[in-house]
Amino acid sequence: MKLVKGLAENTLSAYLSDLDKLLSYLEDEKLSVANVTLDHLEHFSATLRDLGIHPRSQARILSGIKSFFHFLLLEEVIEADPSELLEGPRIGMHLPEVLAIEEIDYIISSVDMSKDEGPRNRAILEVLYSCGLRVSELTNLKLSELYMDEQFIRVEGKGSKQRLVPISHRAIDEIKNYLPIRIDGKIKKGEEDFVFLNRRGTHLSRVMIFYIVKETAERAGIEKTISPHTFRHSFATHLLEGGANLRAIQAMLGHESLATTEIYTHLDKQYLRSEIIAHHPRNIKYYNERRGLD
Repeated sequence: MKLVKGLAENTLSAYLSDLDKLLSYLEDEKLSVANVTLDHLEHFSATLRDLGIHPRSQARILSGIKSFFHFLLLEEVIEADPSELLEGPRIGMHLPEVLAIEEIDYIISSVDMSKDEGPRNRAILEVLYSCGLRVSELTNLKLSELYMDEQFIRVEGKGSKQRLVPISHRAIDEIKNYLPIRIDGKIKKGEEDFVFLNRRGTHLSRVMIFYIVKETAERAGIEKTISPHTFRHSFATHLLEGGANLRAIQAMLGHESLATTEIYTHLDKQYLRSEIIAHHPRNIKYYNERRGLD
């Protein structure tokens, strides 16, 4: 996973943690990996459910285990894959929270510009929405990856895969407003190329980005439960509503599979339905009659 797929340390840690759950179970059952059967794995899956582990977490754990046994089969450690017919829990589709364009504008305009970090935080929020970045992509964004004259940035996504993403004039302006303040501040050796730095001169953590988004949203009076990923969801949804091609959105988000991007078609259908209910004359007449209006 590390050398071939180039996955991030967080992904590796999560995978090892999930695998430890299986190994602990096998130890309790006095079983070796070579002797595991489908029945054993189904009992392990039932144990996860009985422990109250969320279905999504169950699915992730079982997916990792299936990958593990597939690897053992390829390496000829086992003769047959016991996880081949292992089924995960059924998970209903979860449609992520999406902000209206007006809400995003209000959040960004609510950044406290009287503070030293104001221009930085405003640039962070604008880039999150303008480019639809993951949190890790934002925290690792480099000055050498900004092509502002060409209005593109280079992003390193999952599996160290790089992609070019268009960046808006407004996001470019916010970065340019922040850069002079960044240069005047403390910059730790080895951190010179990172765009967004903290007061100690090192690049921001994921936790700090979550805090900035949460604090600014509360300041703006937004009652929705949002995170940095909400800006990414909103970016994709607004593109689709504006008529962008699904393949183009897939490329900008860095999704390996189009199936991952297709969730936004469901979001778009919700938007279309609400628009029809609000504006179609038949619906307007129906609701007026229900309310006793002429």
